[in-house]
Amino acid sequence: MRALLRFIGHRLYTTWATFWFVTPFLVTYPLQWLLGRRPAWRPQLHALFRGWARFSIFMWGVPLEVVRESAAPAPQPCIYVSNHGSYVDIMVLFHTIPGFLNMMGKDSLAKVPLWGPLFAGTYIVVNRGSAVGRGRAFAQAKKELLEGRSLAVFAEGTIGEKPGEELGPFLDGAFQLAIATGLPIVPVSMPLNHKFMPSVKGLRVRHARLRAVFHAPIETKNLTQADVPALKTLVANQIADDFVPEGRGIPEASTWR
Repeated sequence: MRALLRFIGHRLYTTWATFWFVTPFLVTYPLQWLLGRRPAWRPQLHALFRGWARFSIFMWGVPLEVVRESAAPAPQPCIYVSNHGSYVDIMVLFHTIPGFLNMMGKDSLAKVPLWGPLFAGTYIVVNRGSAVGRGRAFAQAKKELLEGRSLAVFAEGTIGEKPGEELGPFLDGAFQLAIATGLPIVPVSMPLNHKFMPSVKGLRVRHARLRAVFHAPIETKNLTQADVPALKTLVANQIADDFVPEGRGIPEASTWR
């Protein structure tokens, strides 16, 4: 009986969370589409995405713990470098980072029905398998950073195999960008988000708290590209320091027979 009740509870909560993720998007999609028609309206479109993220997280009824190690606001612009453990990470960053945030994501995001073209038109998508694609994304990110728009990057490039437990290898791009522009890096740890929505086959959502830790900025002025490996190690160590025992593993699928 306990297994049956757990199975039903998980199914009901997954349905609830999915409903409050999809419905705000569909209701506001005509406005999203309109705002996506002109580059000048991208800040308003991002503000709409942030509102969608905040509303959905509120309706999910899960606590979102935000820790900011520095009392001062993050310098603007800057590069937020985060680990990646769940598809909900994007929404948490939208929720917690103020301003017209830029984001770099893999080009497969552009293929998501309805939302994908809006994401590609508002943020930066990169084909990591193409040197030309990586070069274009780097140039676009550098240009917008120098224009004052902060950037968020998942340094692992994809969702890690052991989120909340081990970091995957960091890609060089975010660190090369920081050094090329002289802008600070703000490491961001999200050690628990995969407990809410793990990256697994099939949709699996659990009522679990979310957490984002914003570390103090790391200056990159006077660094050279030779400093990239050391900078990666420094940021990775700060992010991994926030991994906690309760973040190990992913929720098991509920079954009832």
